[in-house]
Amino acid sequence: MNDDLDTLQQETFDYFIHEANPANGLIRDKTEANWPASIAATGLALGCYPVGVKRGFMSRKAAVERTLATLRFFWNSPQSPEPDATGYRGFYYHFLDMQTGRRAWRCELSTIDSTLLLAGGLAAAAFFDGNTESENEIRTLADALYRRADWRWALNKGKTVTHGWTPETGFLKYRWKGYDEALLLYVLGLGSPTHPLPSGSYTAWTATFRWLHAYGQDYVYAGPLFIHQLSHVWIDLRGLQDTYMRGKGSDYFENSRRATLVQHRYALENPRGFDGYGEHCWGITASDGPGPSTIKLKGIERRFLDYAARGVPFGPDDGTLAPWAAVTSLPFAPEIVLPTIAFWIHKAKLKSSRTYGFASSFNPTHPRGRAKGAFGWWVSRWHFGLDEGPVVLMIENARSGLIWRLMRSCPYIRDGLQRAGFEGGWLEQLPHTPPVG
Repeated sequence: MNDDLDTLQQETFDYFIHEANPANGLIRDKTEANWPASIAATGLALGCYPVGVKRGFMSRKAAVERTLATLRFFWNSPQSPEPDATGYRGFYYHFLDMQTGRRAWRCELSTIDSTLLLAGGLAAAAFFDGNTESENEIRTLADALYRRADWRWALNKGKTVTHGWTPETGFLKYRWKGYDEALLLYVLGLGSPTHPLPSGSYTAWTATFRWLHAYGQDYVYAGPLFIHQLSHVWIDLRGLQDTYMRGKGSDYFENSRRATLVQHRYALENPRGFDGYGEHCWGITASDGPGPSTIKLKGIERRFLDYAARGVPFGPDDGTLAPWAAVTSLPFAPEIVLPTIAFWIHKAKLKSSRTYGFASSFNPTHPRGRAKGAFGWWVSRWHFGLDEGPVVLMIENARSGLIWRLMRSCPYIRDGLQRAGFEGGWLEQLPHTPPVG
């Protein structure tokens, strides 16, 4: 099984080598021709380069060069309210032109995607600790980029952080509420030494959580599996509890394990009767899909989606499964993830003809592509940077804990966790940081 993980991790890592502009470090959002960069994928790349060095996928020199190109670009890129800038108030537009680095598609200035970018910078700063001019510059730039983000502005005078902003219409109407991937966002926002979120913003966020009993598990509900994973890519939450989780007698790592078990049990029971679901075919999350279309199959009218945030147990669910979502649960439930990886490699052949590891998603129910592949499954044509990064990073966390160790050494992560009220685990050996605001 170690050989399978080695190969899968390296092939997936190659996305960040080949789907990149080395001049500015930007990473393409997906493999479709002429597609723009994603700042989230770029942040994940910054976290993956240390893994590449550790595993021998790239030299330290090459990783330093790519990391510096990325951080220099973001530090020097235009920060203004102009509609073609790269960012504003220390945050960045979700999609950027691969060559110019300017805003693409009139997209939003994204608080969560900026969070992933900044987290990648902080991980790189922790890893590149050498006393050289280049590695010193990495640490300086990552710190400066993080300090520039104006988290209080992103509140837009509310209690919880907004999803983003555009120069045309101002702040988006949506805020981060309900359990979601914003745990990392709030930790970074609370830990800021320059523009910190007030501690009350975190309390306001957790007040919107929903505790659910489903498929034999009690857990904080979020439908798509990626929500239970993205913050854990960066932060070791094993044994750490905030006020909310102390009240439930659990922690967010255990919560993600339970959410993974719910997904597995859901696939076994297969309440909507899709083809292929079972012990080794599960993983429902935000992913590409075969739609949009509605087709009558075996007397049942099936509505298929294209790219959508699919979830369990309430849906949407159209029979589309995402291998990356199952693999990224490796630290939480290795006893079900490892056999699933082996099945997909050796029987389903979801990796044999793929450039960057597993296919991003597949749908055994959809009739398109029935003549192709070992089981006649619809398989996505594209790879996505947001899928590839968590696979590389969570395989590494399961094997060596590298990213978790790097981020544990970051004072901003420690301060943010403590200001959010987290106690226990590795925080027990640290001095208490009082709340801000």
